Amino acid sequence: MALREPTLYTLAALRDGPMHGYAVITKVRELSGGRLELTAGTLYGALDRLVDQSLVEIDREEVVEGRRRRYHRLTDAGHAAVAEDLARLRATVDALDRPAAKAPSTRAGMADAGLGATA
Repeated sequence: MALREPTLYTLAALRDGPMHGYAVITKVRELSGGRLELTAGTLYGALDRLVDQSLVEIDREEVVEGRRRRYHRLTDAGHAAVAEDLARLRATVDALDRPAAKAPSTRAGMADAGLGATA
């Protein structure tokens, strides 16, 4: 299954271990070279969905400066989903990056097919 780009980056951010939301947002920005900027609302909705899909689980919660901080981590299924999607993307890039076979000229191709006038 192809993952949406923000989902792939969110899962990839968690490959190194449990992280809290702001750390995930920062890691996604870093991994994407600044192309992807997740908002807290988008991230927490995505993390809830990923927990429901058993790709991510809650590692622990702590209170820091009076605010609850929830850490998430990848499950084995989450690690597998990242690996599968990266393999799919690599295969796509490899297929598209190969030089195309040179197409025969129109005249030669038509003559070979018996469709054109011969000289």
